[in-house]
Amino acid sequence: MSMELTLQQIVEGIPKSLLNASDRDLEGFQKILEETIRLREAHRNLQKMVKNFSSSAIQRS
Repeated sequence: MSMELTLQQIVEGIPKSLLNASDRDLEGFQKILEETIRLREAHRNLQKMVKNFSSSAIQRS
């Protein structure tokens, strides 16, 4: 079971060092977040592909 975080939980978990970070640091953090989102979407797509493949393989046998 996956745990979905609420926006409030995410905000509460942001350390003060990040809140006081420079623009350059924030740009780096933003890139990390964007890649994390892409990775999560790719993982979901992969799960769907595996599920579809498994379903079609079962139907063929």
